[in-house]
Amino acid sequence: MRDDEIRTRLRENNPWWQAAAAGRDPDGWALDDRSLVSRKSFDLGYRSNLLHDVANGDVDDKLIVLRGPRRVGKSVLLKDTALTLCGRSDIDPRQLIYVALDGMTLADLRRVVRLGRELTRSMGERRRIWLLDEVTAVKGWTAELKYQRDNTPFGNDTVVCTGSSWDDSSNVKRDLMAGRSGERSNRRSRILHPMSLRDVLIATNRLNPSFEKVRPWELQSPDALRIVETLEPFVDELDLAWQSYLTSGGFPRAVAENHNTGAVSDSFLEDLASWLHRDVDPDAHDDSVPRLLSTIEQHCSSPLSRKTLAEELGYADGNGFDVRLNRLTHAYAALWCHQIDVDGNRKRGSQSKMYLADPLLSWIGPRLRSGIPSPDFTRLTEAALAVSVARAVDDLQTGRWESDDAIGYLRTGSGKEIDFSKVPIPSPSGVKQSVPMESKWVSTGWRAEARSIEGYFSLGVVATRTILDTSHPAWAIPAPIVALLLE
Repeated sequence: MRDDEIRTRLRENNPWWQAAAAGRDPDGWALDDRSLVSRKSFDLGYRSNLLHDVANGDVDDKLIVLRGPRRVGKSVLLKDTALTLCGRSDIDPRQLIYVALDGMTLADLRRVVRLGRELTRSMGERRRIWLLDEVTAVKGWTAELKYQRDNTPFGNDTVVCTGSSWDDSSNVKRDLMAGRSGERSNRRSRILHPMSLRDVLIATNRLNPSFEKVRPWELQSPDALRIVETLEPFVDELDLAWQSYLTSGGFPRAVAENHNTGAVSDSFLEDLASWLHRDVDPDAHDDSVPRLLSTIEQHCSSPLSRKTLAEELGYADGNGFDVRLNRLTHAYAALWCHQIDVDGNRKRGSQSKMYLADPLLSWIGPRLRSGIPSPDFTRLTEAALAVSVARAVDDLQTGRWESDDAIGYLRTGSGKEIDFSKVPIPSPSGVKQSVPMESKWVSTGWRAEARSIEGYFSLGVVATRTILDTSHPAWAIPAPIVALLLE
């Protein structure tokens, strides 16, 4: 892009500059902003607090990398953050620089940093707040921002970088986290996930869980027991809410559509399918991604036989199948669950499980392509719990989701599998081990599953459909209550 084109984009992306210079309301732009106006049709009041420290905290030299799946609301979150910043009396709106980097090159990014500061030169030495939307799509972006942080005033500014994927050529930790993400910045790498069950229940006024979540090693603690007993009268209601959640997932628009009309629209499912087709299998026919997602859902409760599934889906070899699976994880649409030992270490050479990162992704195939079987609620429950555990672990130690070691399954000496074995998690008092868990979506007959986990660990949780029983070493807790305990 030419400099004049970049200047035009910067002015268009930052309407609050002109408003502030003219003495007008710096918040007025929100009435015409496409992202915020579009949300009104699907707004249940849900707002992520993932950038609360940027919107409401000190303007310092923090750098945050925010990633997550497409259509989850990253751009809307940036606009919400901009709106809050524009309303603060201690900040001049001209300190705020938002830019949508779609379609830009590395050279364009370099000029954006230069021209953004030039266009706000009336702010002098005051720190800027940069909101760089979809910067991770620019190849080489981490090395460029490293240079800017090391050699220009950009290094003193607050910077938020967003993106919908990660790749091995962009070394965020090496280039941006080592001494370049601010003196007081915490949780420098963040993931905006779809709404949790708790978020959905609150947004839809179905139930307002007022209790605090517990950490993964506290699932059998006195606090957890108190919460479980408090929720016992709501087990049947939570079962219905859980089934609804397993149908709609947590993408904000999908939650609103399901709440308002009883179903997620085909148009939104097609949006998700288009995103995944572009990011995962752009050269294949249109039904490749729906079939891939359905295959993963059908096999998520057992380790993947990649060679067999590659042949079933028509890939020439297992390598092509592996590439697509890894693209799914890089797009935050799926996560790996590797086999681990009793200490939480990965067992090399073993087969791994894979779970889709939101229940709605499991419905893309059967909803958009005839002949693809509907998801099974037992498997959907296991996948949703895998995501809840992984998100809880990653919340306590940043990077665990992307490192594929937030969850793991264990194979006992007798050949039994424990869905989610113990994994080590840091705590203020030292390393803790998560409570092992089995997913068993049943209303009767849970003890056989419990004996396996009791025999190996002498404790644990069996996530059931409606059974609640804490009288044994392994507790039976309904799956939705487990999800509410964790996040």
